Amino acid sequence: MKTTPAQFVRQVKQEVSKITWPSRSAASQGTIVVILMSIALAAFLFIVDMFFAGIIRVVLGG
Repeated sequence: MKTTPAQFVRQVKQEVSKITWPSRSAASQGTIVVILMSIALAAFLFIVDMFFAGIIRVVLGG
């Protein structure tokens, strides 16, 4: 059964009305957590990369 464009728009409006948006403070806290975790992951990957680069330099005699 195909949905008409009008039915689709009505369904979208119904679904959007069910959304529970986070409060401003919850959104801010979530943003800060994501930024901090991104920085921590970047630092970890940098350290791992330097470690393996050092091993490769030793193995290749560079």
